[in-house]
Amino acid sequence: MPPSVLAEFGSTVLMIVFGVGVHCDTVLKGTKYQGSGHMFAITTWAFGISVALFVFGGAVCMNPAMTLAQCLIGLVPWSLLVPYMVAQMLGGLVGAIIAWFMYADDFRASEGEVDPVAQRNIFSTNPVIENLPRDFACETLCTFVFVSAILAAASRAGENVLLLAIAVGIIVWAVGMGMGGITGFAMNQARDLGPRLAYQILPIRNKADNNWRYGLIVPGIAPFVGAALAALFVHGFLGMF
Repeated sequence: MPPSVLAEFGSTVLMIVFGVGVHCDTVLKGTKYQGSGHMFAITTWAFGISVALFVFGGAVCMNPAMTLAQCLIGLVPWSLLVPYMVAQMLGGLVGAIIAWFMYADDFRASEGEVDPVAQRNIFSTNPVIENLPRDFACETLCTFVFVSAILAAASRAGENVLLLAIAVGIIVWAVGMGMGGITGFAMNQARDLGPRLAYQILPIRNKADNNWRYGLIVPGIAPFVGAALAALFVHGFLGMF
């Protein structure tokens, strides 16, 4: 197995441990940070992704949609598209299971105390008001901005991995705060569907419906559309890569 595939798996695991972990922190009874809110969570997502890039390097995608965009502009060989996506999805699943293991006592303490929907939303993105066409459009737009900005930052950062990692964290933070309140800004199938599957199989009591219809349509498909448009924009309009 190519080392780059293992790097996709490992970096996605680490990203999801940070991301699902911070939602455990803010939602579950018994944690030190319960109730800290979305500012706390989005900031941790942003910093966590930067940390994953610090560790595994600026070439990792950690995201099937980003992998598609990089294949379209020639940064990743098409032969690695499926292996990367499989590694990323498995990384999302394993990372969420690790986060659950870390917070297992808090999940037990939250039984009957914390809304099952709130516990489900620790793992996956779900809107407060579901409107599939609008949600799909918003998730596509978020992903377009997210992927476009990262590709542009990568082009300008060159070999400076630390600069790119910091830039990606800022991009995640900005998109999440400014555009993410409608869908929860998955922008990444490994971030949503991997942990959503973990919630399905983990021994969490009194589970809410996992909302697979929404998950497969909005965070499942829209990021691919946004990423493909971003690749066309960055290459065709900005003239990068």
